[in-house]
Amino acid sequence: MGAPGKFERDFPDHIKKLTIGATRNWARTVLEWNLTSNPQNRPFTDRGGCDRCLGGVTLDGDKVTRNAAYYVVAHASKFVRPGSVRIASGVDVSAADSQLLNVAFLRPDGKKVLIVLNDSEVEKKFTIQDGALATPVSLKAGSVGTFVW
Repeated sequence: MGAPGKFERDFPDHIKKLTIGATRNWARTVLEWNLTSNPQNRPFTDRGGCDRCLGGVTLDGDKVTRNAAYYVVAHASKFVRPGSVRIASGVDVSAADSQLLNVAFLRPDGKKVLIVLNDSEVEKKFTIQDGALATPVSLKAGSVGTFVW
């Protein structure tokens, strides 16, 4: 997202489009624009790079500001370890809700990871089901939940 950035908007938007959207559409890698930028959003390329995109962190002398991209990358990399593969996922049909966006991964250690974004204005209840496992969950409006089992 562009500068000046608004965390409350940018974090769920990046989760929706990158962490969930890109990986559900065959992306093997997801990158944010830039690791760091300064208050003028530099560096960017002279050949049309984004001159208004925030880096993961903004450096201003000794001041470090963590932007939405920092938390998106940190969140995904904490739970979706190298070597993980995307697996099929969906929302329980009883929820019947396209506003619960999700993606699931199988990690090399055999654990499964489910990332869910409640892209609505109200709390949503749904069920995580995997074979005999059925766990009811609620997720606040605009929240991201990560579940590992």
